[in-house]
Amino acid sequence: MYIGKVIGTVVATRKDENLVGTKLMITQPLNKKLKPIGEPLVAVDTVGAGIGELVIFTKGTAARIAAKKMDSPIDISIVGIIDEINLNNLDN
Repeated sequence: MYIGKVIGTVVATRKDENLVGTKLMITQPLNKKLKPIGEPLVAVDTVGAGIGELVIFTKGTAARIAAKKMDSPIDISIVGIIDEINLNNLDN
């Protein structure tokens, strides 16, 4: 699982039929210091996340399992909304 921040939404009126009814969110991956890493990703939202929220997301088969759409072209799913993060040592 990975940490990210929802930074936007995607509306696609034409998409794979297995994606109909899914909410697509643009998610920026973050490192442990909550700094952006890599490019933003389009993720299927399975938990009702909103723009600006910190989230947990997963990739690959786990993403399809989370969305309950095993036959879908889903590679990333948001699976949790983060309430709090506690790290003992951010320097390492």
